[in-house]
Amino acid sequence: GFEGGQMPLQRRVPKLGFKNINRIEYKVVNLDVIQKLAEMKNLTVVDINEYIEAGFISSKQKVKILANGILTSMLEVRAHAFSKTAIAAIEAAGGNAVKL
Repeated sequence: GFEGGQMPLQRRVPKLGFKNINRIEYKVVNLDVIQKLAEMKNLTVVDINEYIEAGFISSKQKVKILANGILTSMLEVRAHAFSKTAIAAIEAAGGNAVKL
């Protein structure tokens, strides 16, 4: 509304950044977590259903695998995105990374 001679609120308050509406948000899962999950359940293929059952994500979220920790098992890991180092670590352990 009108504020007399005072500087209006929308000009007084600093203007901050902006949020990209097209950004894809990923939930992060690290290799050491995948290793533990595979050992506990005796898995050779780790896919979206395993992440949902373990409670890492909900069914609508996307997963990105990061290379934190060490992967020793030969696994096929399926996710929406991978970091370059995660792909290298999975392949070094004899497995393969499958993008969904």
